[in-house]
Amino acid sequence: MGNSKSHPEQEFSSRFLPGEQAEVNRLFDALSSENLGSSTSHRSFSLQALKARGHVGDALPPEMVTRLFEGMQRVDGSRKAKGPSEHISQKQFTVSMSHLLKGTAEEKSLVILNMISASGGPVKARDVYKFTEDLVGSVVHVLNYRQELRGWSQKPPPGSPSRVPLLAAQLCSEMKLQGKCPALLLGPQWLDCDCDEAVLEDWVFRAHQVATFLSLIIHQGFLLLCSTLELAALVPERQVDPQREFASLLDILSVIYINSHLPQERRLRWRLLFATELHGNSFAQLCGRITHRGPCLVLLEDCDGHVFGGFASCSWEVKPQFQGDDRCFLFSVSPRMAVYTCTGYNDHYMYLNQGRKTIPNGLGMGGQHGYFGLWIDVDFGKGHSKAKPTCTTYGSPQLSAQEDFQFQKLEVWAVGDAPKAEPARNRSILDVDPEARALLKVSGRGCHSEGFREVPDEQ
Repeated sequence: MGNSKSHPEQEFSSRFLPGEQAEVNRLFDALSSENLGSSTSHRSFSLQALKARGHVGDALPPEMVTRLFEGMQRVDGSRKAKGPSEHISQKQFTVSMSHLLKGTAEEKSLVILNMISASGGPVKARDVYKFTEDLVGSVVHVLNYRQELRGWSQKPPPGSPSRVPLLAAQLCSEMKLQGKCPALLLGPQWLDCDCDEAVLEDWVFRAHQVATFLSLIIHQGFLLLCSTLELAALVPERQVDPQREFASLLDILSVIYINSHLPQERRLRWRLLFATELHGNSFAQLCGRITHRGPCLVLLEDCDGHVFGGFASCSWEVKPQFQGDDRCFLFSVSPRMAVYTCTGYNDHYMYLNQGRKTIPNGLGMGGQHGYFGLWIDVDFGKGHSKAKPTCTTYGSPQLSAQEDFQFQKLEVWAVGDAPKAEPARNRSILDVDPEARALLKVSGRGCHSEGFREVPDEQ
């Protein structure tokens, strides 16, 4: 396909565009430079060459470099496991890069199986989990090494557990083992289940982040075909006031996980709208800073260390009716990573209200009045997450450690580009400053001139 010359790797190199194949060949030439005296058809490289500072070096953890090398060792053009050798041939390298970067779920699962097992046969689920932990840890490592964290922290806040095993467990929960799914709901015994190539193929097909992470460590670890990696959509830019230090509840892994569930057009940048650390413990402040600001993420940490929140697909508005649409979801970061999407049972996606005497005042998502999947009370610092057994709107379990919880840390991030500002002409100070409007409402005073102002001219 566009290459008339005969090469051992031609069947697989045809997956790459000519320029891409040339880049793959140059990397192999650099890796195999220690064997320049060999004929072209017998050139190869060793594990030591791959680990050398001029190549992968410290960009990836040593255990992941070894896994990649062993995976390449055991694959050839017949798509069968091949006996290990001490070197990687050009055909093995090209086939492996083809499978990992442009292959099908079946081809990727073959490489994964060979990265886990020397025999290429069935492996235990615990071996897949350990591989997944290594993969997730390598993503954090290489992004930090290449300085591609885009403002986010490599690690969660002090005192919080590592998010590496949490994301690894979430990815492994997508596996169907012995006809049951999700795997993690089976308890510890799932670790002893067998995983053959068919199980891994199905897993790679559905848990798309596994393939994404494999591509990432190749692109960033090997510095190969980096122009084809849409890193900006994977890791959003963190936008905060540079004059004020702020440590988020989120680390790079939780950001990547949540970001992958947002609409495509909302994944490039996150802008901090509100944080208790910066703006205080005030529901009026919260309302003033998040209303009419576009889609956003609300998240908090309860006093027991559970981190959770929700995605609001539309701008928040203070009103006594439910709002939003079926793109909204709830999520958990710790002690378990999970996203809970709409069930279709009702349309109680978002709710924000204050200053009313007969209906609840606060911010809620999912469920119903007095029984929300996520509720932040107007008495700031208090909330609830009720689900017996699950939230009717999102199918989520109880997200907090206690049904009625207290919190000290809350953040709101606007996602994607900021909405276009409304024309300032003929606008009240209460339109320009939503915080002032919120303070007026919470004091029990209404906007008595509402409805009497002239309609602004069309621009």
